[in-house]
Amino acid sequence: MNTRADQISHVLETVAEQGIETLRICFADQHGILRGKTIVASALSSAFEKGIGIPSTLLLKDTSNSTVFPVWTEGAHVADLPLAGAGDVLIRPDPARFFILPWSPHSAILLCDVIDRRGAAVPFASGAVLAKAVADLDAAGYQAVFGLEVEFQVFHLHDAALGHDQATMPPAPVQTSNLTQGHQYLSETRYSEAQDLLDDLRRHADALGLEPRSMEIEMGPSQFEFTFAPSDPQTQADRFVLFRTMVKEVCRARGLHATFMAKPNLPNAAANGWHIHQSLIANDTGQNVFVPEADGGLTPQADGWIAGLLAHATASCLLTNPTVNSYKRFTPFQLAPNRIQWGWDNRGAMVRALMYPGDAASRIENRVADTTANPHFAFAAQIYAGLSGLRSQTPAPPATESPYGEGTDRLPQSLLAAIEAFDGSGHIRQNFGDAFTSYLATLKRAEWDRYLMTVSEWEQQEYFGLF
Repeated sequence: MNTRADQISHVLETVAEQGIETLRICFADQHGILRGKTIVASALSSAFEKGIGIPSTLLLKDTSNSTVFPVWTEGAHVADLPLAGAGDVLIRPDPARFFILPWSPHSAILLCDVIDRRGAAVPFASGAVLAKAVADLDAAGYQAVFGLEVEFQVFHLHDAALGHDQATMPPAPVQTSNLTQGHQYLSETRYSEAQDLLDDLRRHADALGLEPRSMEIEMGPSQFEFTFAPSDPQTQADRFVLFRTMVKEVCRARGLHATFMAKPNLPNAAANGWHIHQSLIANDTGQNVFVPEADGGLTPQADGWIAGLLAHATASCLLTNPTVNSYKRFTPFQLAPNRIQWGWDNRGAMVRALMYPGDAASRIENRVADTTANPHFAFAAQIYAGLSGLRSQTPAPPATESPYGEGTDRLPQSLLAAIEAFDGSGHIRQNFGDAFTSYLATLKRAEWDRYLMTVSEWEQQEYFGLF
C-alpha cells in the first residue's frame, strides 16, 4: 500500500469489515489538543476526496477557547491565510494515520493535515511546522529518533462543575480527590491499587499501536508515568496527542479525572514533566552518531546537539513549556530543571546525557518540557536547536554535577519571559519563520494578558483587609 489511493481503499474496507459507524476526523491544534468533526461511515469517501471544512478560528484560539485574532476586521490574515469572516480551512484525512478506538470500537480516529482552499498546507499548523523541521534535518544528513516519557495524574471525580454558573471560558475546574496516596515512588503496592486502570490504559495504548513500554507509580499522589518505544518525530507526535486524548476519555468514562497540567494547584500534588529522549541517525551509515567511542567522551554530533539545546533553551521554552502554569514547575531539588546546563546521567540537569560506548541506545534526555506542550512544536524546537549546534560546531560547556547551583543561566521564570525570548530570537525567526513566530507570540500574549488581569487569591489575601 504505497500510494494514497491504496491506503484509502484499505481504510474504507476496514471500516466496512469492522462495522465502524463513526469517524472522528481530527487534527492537533496549536495547543496539541485534538479537534475536528465526527462523520458517519458513509461520508468517509467524500472526506478523503474533498476534505472537511472547519472554521479557521480553531487555529486562532487561546487556552480558554477565545479567538485571539481580529477575524471581523477587513484584511485579517496570518501568513498567506485570510481570516476575515472566520471562514473555513480544510482538514484532509491521512489514511496512514487511521486508529480504531478500543474504548469505543464502533468509532475510529483519522488524523489530518490542515490545508487551505487551494490545497496548500497551512504553514503554522502543527503538522506542517514539524514536517518542515524533519525535512530540514534530513537535508543536513540526519534523522531524529525520539522517545516519550509522559507523566500525568488521575483523580476521583466528585463534582463535574456542570452548573450553569460554572460554564465560563475557561470552565470552572472540577473537584477531585486522590486515586492513590503519595509519595510512594515505584511502590509495588501502589501499583496494585491502580492496576485495573493502568491495565486498561496500557491495553488501549497497545491496541492503538502506540507501543507502550512501561507503566510506573510516579513521585506524587495519583501520579503515573508511561514510556513508549522510540520512533521518528511525526509518529511520536501522533502518539503523544492520541495517548493524552485516550487517557482523558477512558478515565472520564470511569468517573475519574485525568490531567496533564504541569503543576496542579492541589495540596501535595507533584509536577508533571515530559522528558524528551532523542538521538540522531546518520543518513549515509544508518548509525546512531551519539554512541561514544571507547574513551566515553561526546561524539562531535552529540557535543554540537547538546550545545544547541542549551544555547536556544530560553528561546525554545515557549514551545516546550507553553502555559502560565508551566513555569511553576521549575523549582530546585524536585527532579525538574531550573537552570540551563547538562550532566552525565544527572536527573537535576536540563539535559541528561545517557551515552555509553557500545550502547546503540545512547541518547540525550531533555527534561525541560512538560505535558501541556504541543509535541509537534516541541520536537521541532529540539531539531532546530540541535541542528544549530551541529552547524556552528560550538562545543558544549563542561558537564555539571551541581544542577541547582549558582553560576549558570536560569530557565525563564514566567510565560512572559518565555514569550519575549521566543519573539525576539533570530534563531526562532530564521527556522520557524516570521509568520509562525508572530502567530504563536500573539496567542500566548493573549493568554498572559488574561492571567495578568485576573485578581488572584494572593492579592485578595494580601490587600483586602489591609486597605
